[in-house]
Amino acid sequence: MKRFNYKAKDRKTGKIVSGNVQAESERAAGRILVEQGYTPQKITDAAAAGLFGKPPKVSGKERIIFTRQLATLVGAGMPLSNSLRMVADQTEDKAMKAVAEDILAQVEGGKSLSIAFGKHPDVFNKVYVSLVTAGEASGTLDQALRRLAEQQEKDANMMSKIRGAMTYPAIVLVVIIAVVIFMMVAVVPQVENLYKDLGEELPMLTQILVGFSNFIVNYWWVILAILGVLIWFFMQFRKTNVGIQVLAKFKLNVPIFKALFLRLYNARFARTAQMLLSTGVPMLEAMKISGEAMNNVIMEEQISEAAKMVQGGKPLSESLKDRDYILPLLPQMASTGEQSGRIDEMLGKAAQVYEDELDERLAAISTMIEPILMVVLAIVAGGMVGAILFPIYSLVGKIGSGV
Repeated sequence: MKRFNYKAKDRKTGKIVSGNVQAESERAAGRILVEQGYTPQKITDAAAAGLFGKPPKVSGKERIIFTRQLATLVGAGMPLSNSLRMVADQTEDKAMKAVAEDILAQVEGGKSLSIAFGKHPDVFNKVYVSLVTAGEASGTLDQALRRLAEQQEKDANMMSKIRGAMTYPAIVLVVIIAVVIFMMVAVVPQVENLYKDLGEELPMLTQILVGFSNFIVNYWWVILAILGVLIWFFMQFRKTNVGIQVLAKFKLNVPIFKALFLRLYNARFARTAQMLLSTGVPMLEAMKISGEAMNNVIMEEQISEAAKMVQGGKPLSESLKDRDYILPLLPQMASTGEQSGRIDEMLGKAAQVYEDELDERLAAISTMIEPILMVVLAIVAGGMVGAILFPIYSLVGKIGSGV
């Protein structure tokens, strides 16, 4: 028997209660609660709870697998509850399995699939829930789930390419820092001791390096403390409204990466809006959800302003035109879609263009960053080696002339 934590609604009093129950599985726990007069809202495996009692986080990969399997089973004509049960049984990841079993318990308790998904906002975002809601209303749930799986795969692939492009620069930066620390801690003090033994005065550049070396060796804990405070301050700052605004604007204006982020956000908006509109979600709601899906408050504000114009009777193409961070192709494709009556299809094509351009930009940035970092590494390492070898050669020259 396992122990499960639950949150449920008492059908008699309407109050929300929480506690734990022992059962063979999460589905069994849900049935026990229903029999006791409760409507389950959330059921989690107590043994699977992570730090501070929170359940472990579901990875994007597991969510994609779950969505793809559910779409396949529902599309094959299998009843929803049976499909969820089969997916839950096949899922090996503990976090995703707990979520799948909780969703199954809610569906078996009479909740709709979209409401059950909405109980897990940390796993299924608004775009996900909205598409499932539209799929349920139109009878095309399998198509909605298939679109979600495809979109999640594209997003994961895109983010993987971005992380891959940033991996090499990160490794080179770590190497540069490691070289500097090694030279400062292991090599520079030896040069200082050599000069002291011979009673010679260090060159100016070497004196500066010795000063830095002594500070690192004697006050390394101060450096770590300062770094810790700065990291903590940054992590707190990025959670504030001002910090969110500053970081959002920084991404849209930072040199080299500006074009990358613009295409990423425009592609994300166009692709999300295309999915929502194709499943029958109203335009204003689709714009609102798509704006939030971009995960950038500046871009979200631009879409929100455009949505107000659409609400006032303006077409989408005109509402998106001449905005600071909306690329020109998006309103052009929207205009073509409005004229042909296939706006969702045109937005999808715009998203594809931006995704292709994103791939090209990533390749270009990777190609450009590599030589820049190599030059920086050469300057840093060469400068330090020169500052160390120059005084040694000077000593050798003096000793040789003295002999």
